[in-house]
Amino acid sequence: MKYKILVLTCIVVTSILSAVAQQMPYKDPAIAVEERVEDLLSRMTLKEKFWQLFMIPGDLSDGKERYMDGIFGFQVSTVARESNVSQQMMEYGHAGTAHQMAVTINEIQRFFVEESRLGIPIIAFDEALHGLIRGGATAFPQAIALAATWDTSLVSEVAHAITMETKSRGIRQILSPVLDLARDVRWGRVEETYGEDPFLATLMAYAFIGQIERNNVIATPKHFLANSGDGGRDSYPIHYNERYLEEVYLPPYKEVFTKIGTRSVMTAYNSIDGTPSTSNNWLLRDKLKDEWNFDGFVISDAGATGGANVLHFTAADYAEATKHGIEGGLDVIFQTSYDHYPLFWEAFEKGMVCPEAIDDAVRRVLRAKFNLGLFENPYVEPNDAAFWNSHEDHRELALEAARKSAVLLKNDNNVLPLSLSGTAALIGFDAKAGRLGGYSGPGNDVVSLFDGMQQIIGAQNLNYSPGVPLHKNDVNTIEPHYLSTLSGNQKTEGLKGEYFSNIALEGEPVITRIDRRIDFGWTLFSPAPELDYDWYSVRWTGSLTAPVSGTFNIGVEGNDGYRLYLNDELIIDNWQKQTYRRILQPYNFKKGSTYDIRIEFFEPSGNSRFRLVWDATVENEARNQIAHAVSMAKKSDVVVIAAGIHEGEFQDRAFLDLPGHQEELIKAVAETGKPIVVVLYGGSAITMSGWMDKVNAIVMAWYPGEAGGYAIADVLFGRENPGGRLPVTFPVHVGQAPLFYNHKPTGRGDDYYDLTGMPMFPFGFGLTYTEFEYSDMSFNTGEFSGNESIIVSCIVKNTGKIPGDEVVQLYIRDELSSVSRPVKELRGFQRISLRPAEEKTISFTLGHHEFSMLNKEMEKVVEPGTFRIMIGASSSDIRLRGIVTAF
Repeated sequence: MKYKILVLTCIVVTSILSAVAQQMPYKDPAIAVEERVEDLLSRMTLKEKFWQLFMIPGDLSDGKERYMDGIFGFQVSTVARESNVSQQMMEYGHAGTAHQMAVTINEIQRFFVEESRLGIPIIAFDEALHGLIRGGATAFPQAIALAATWDTSLVSEVAHAITMETKSRGIRQILSPVLDLARDVRWGRVEETYGEDPFLATLMAYAFIGQIERNNVIATPKHFLANSGDGGRDSYPIHYNERYLEEVYLPPYKEVFTKIGTRSVMTAYNSIDGTPSTSNNWLLRDKLKDEWNFDGFVISDAGATGGANVLHFTAADYAEATKHGIEGGLDVIFQTSYDHYPLFWEAFEKGMVCPEAIDDAVRRVLRAKFNLGLFENPYVEPNDAAFWNSHEDHRELALEAARKSAVLLKNDNNVLPLSLSGTAALIGFDAKAGRLGGYSGPGNDVVSLFDGMQQIIGAQNLNYSPGVPLHKNDVNTIEPHYLSTLSGNQKTEGLKGEYFSNIALEGEPVITRIDRRIDFGWTLFSPAPELDYDWYSVRWTGSLTAPVSGTFNIGVEGNDGYRLYLNDELIIDNWQKQTYRRILQPYNFKKGSTYDIRIEFFEPSGNSRFRLVWDATVENEARNQIAHAVSMAKKSDVVVIAAGIHEGEFQDRAFLDLPGHQEELIKAVAETGKPIVVVLYGGSAITMSGWMDKVNAIVMAWYPGEAGGYAIADVLFGRENPGGRLPVTFPVHVGQAPLFYNHKPTGRGDDYYDLTGMPMFPFGFGLTYTEFEYSDMSFNTGEFSGNESIIVSCIVKNTGKIPGDEVVQLYIRDELSSVSRPVKELRGFQRISLRPAEEKTISFTLGHHEFSMLNKEMEKVVEPGTFRIMIGASSSDIRLRGIVTAF
């Protein structure tokens, strides 16, 4: 009887609680979203508000009790939790199946909806630059390759596929796309962009973001703003004036916020005019939220909020950085670990942050969660995730996108397309690598160029050589098993490192430890928390065992300020600070012998890189690899060399040449006299003056996605007529960088004493296997008012013998203006397909947006005067031109 009463009591209590919950206005979907937001906000504690402004990679495996106050959301991994959470976040390919991820996200949502006090669901977020970065998701061509298609309809289809694979897992925000402009091709993240031009980037963003937002997933364009600075360096400080930002960098963002209604944006790591992007009131409040009426939420890049303290030195500590961020317009702090939250909570707890700024930020997050429908429908059907991810239609779409992204840069004597008969040599690391580019998942059954060519001509007709690696290996870092430290009777791999809090190795070391490898990159941080990053010295001691006998080079590659001793003999004395370089000295070693080694190093300015190297373990592999490649070429009718570059986040390039021994390889193979086709893999410009004239054809493959090997093989053998166009300018030499087509007129000239200012391949360039003729340019009117539109038309005809695609490009130039304007600006493009002898009338509508400019008062106007209208096949290859007049 007591049991029945207890059960009945529980039922009654549960019913009462349920009724109370139903009375809470924020839980009533019939009420307007803004009313629900205000009601929920009024019920929240300060800590609950804080956690709605904090996002991390993770899940509930570290204990549900940590998250009883809620959280903005997780970047969810379904693998066992790693000790290094930031590393876990970056290990994109290891998150289980799509079905497993959907189950995990459902479980997480269930906890927050059913067990937390207010039942606020999370926003599960992830990266999806060119496909979700998780196992089972389709890997499409990299973003720069999608831009190279100049096909917005295709990009929209790709975005829709990505959205279905993402949303079906329960992920409702993707931290993509990148709307930074590639104004300097030395930047390591050019591959993630849509190129150098704001007009092209804007239309690609429309296509990509439009699909995502229309399917009720939040897109997060980044990095707001201009995340590449002087020298093409990642996250470098920006000091551009407002006019330049308004004309070049801001337009893509403004357009997607005001035209599409994009609901989130990510700030950059850099500073703008001295203020970090994460707390830049002019950028985040004046421009974004007030002028553009942005009602979404702003998130920081991972770990960027604290950058005001540890990088920019504009905040005394993390609490002050938090205050500056939230009050400056940041809404959500993105960190890489739960354990970081006390650093930011301190500012809330101590009342340092304006309450109105906190509430405004929380409103924005809650508004997004209500608009996503997460309060009513927080869960997904895991079987849908299994259905959509790696769907065969998405695989076909990835193949089509790869075919359309390939850019034919050179084709002397019509070497391409290749004959289906005869033999071909395929040479190079990238022939089998199947690289997908930055921010990629593992892809599904990734197809290499080797796979694609083998499928077309058969294994018996394909002579393969691995070529040379991307990196020169003329020295190696000395491996731990050649280094040892004796402690008592115990020998340990590595050297004993004694670290001093001064630059003179004086006094007692602050820390002593065993460093297994002397290979460090202390660019942003110190060797240990106990040391300042820019004021320390180190002494490493121990023994070195020789693997072979002979005279070999040993030394250091890194920052100056070191000495190297072997058996107490000073081998290298470089005890001054100057630069980063490699210094080697020959030394006679005897196999198996042990040598006392001592290295001393000091660093008074930070940005330290340092490694102990030798060539004792380097065989002359490059010579043998090149010789093998030449032998394969000699026995083949034609040669295809797959060459590539290394780049990525925080991996900018000082040189734009092919790295390693690849240029030597190309030149050696060229001496065979065989026809040579070079297929280039990478996401940015490559200089090729040293070998371009020695080869017959060049194809830019970019990172073509999981089906890319089939696509590029189709292009090589003529199954696909290449129609891609360059979204970035390729310079002749790195010394020309930054180089872009839409620069403003110079005060004298573009040229150097020893080089012209012209690029190797201009923006918009690309060849095909057929020819196109442009004719009959016309205007519906030659004069128009600034508020009217005009229609520009022309006829394009395929005069060749095979079907092909042409990208018809329209540029304008303001003939006379109150402020200097670019020499030309892209204002329209269409990718068309034509059969032999087929012609098509192409029309462009140009109006206020296309003709407008910022006058001296920074007002957007169409100034009266003449405009040159140019239509052609690239920014340099203008085929038609005419003049219209605005009044």
